[in-house]
Amino acid sequence: MLGLVKFFSSVFIFACVFGLASGNERQFNLGTIASPNEVAGWDIDVRPDGLGAPVGTGNAFDGEEIYAERCGFCHGDFGEGIDRWPELVGGEDSLDSHDPIKTTSSYWPYASTMYDYIYRAMPFGEAQSLTVDETYSIVAYLLYMGDIIDDEFEVSNDTIGTIEMPNRSGFLLPDPRPDIVGNGKTLCMINCDSDINIIGKARDLDVTPEDES
Repeated sequence: MLGLVKFFSSVFIFACVFGLASGNERQFNLGTIASPNEVAGWDIDVRPDGLGAPVGTGNAFDGEEIYAERCGFCHGDFGEGIDRWPELVGGEDSLDSHDPIKTTSSYWPYASTMYDYIYRAMPFGEAQSLTVDETYSIVAYLLYMGDIIDDEFEVSNDTIGTIEMPNRSGFLLPDPRPDIVGNGKTLCMINCDSDINIIGKARDLDVTPEDES
């Protein structure tokens, strides 16, 4: 009996392997091939060089009104942030301090990925409700508030990849941190150097909720 079980198991494994190797991608008839329109609905990413940016345009003048209506409730009229919602502009020359302020004007490396993030995820709770032109206008307004572009600059699919952000060169490749694989360093697993220098605490950054009970 055990011999028969082994025999049929071998036949089954052989059939599966042979079937996979045959190149018949739809042998199980599961799912359907996505249509070009279905793929286009998901293909909304915009790369750092601006590749993939949809056709459209916007400026700071239009962006100010759209921002006030769709973004200001959380981020403030001038991107200063309200309560614990993040600041969007300012913070220049703060990244090497103990209290870095990471904003679009101090930290973000590419204007194109600003568009990508805003279009995908904002406003909070109403993601992807902005039109292409509205998103370009909001990006233009943020860049204008950060003194990166002037008020007449048109942010569009043709120009967004050309905008030089202040911190574009602030991201190092390869990653120089000692605990990252691939930097030519051997990671320590046992008997490691225990000389640890704590340079900051969450309490100092005011990110630890207080117990109100």
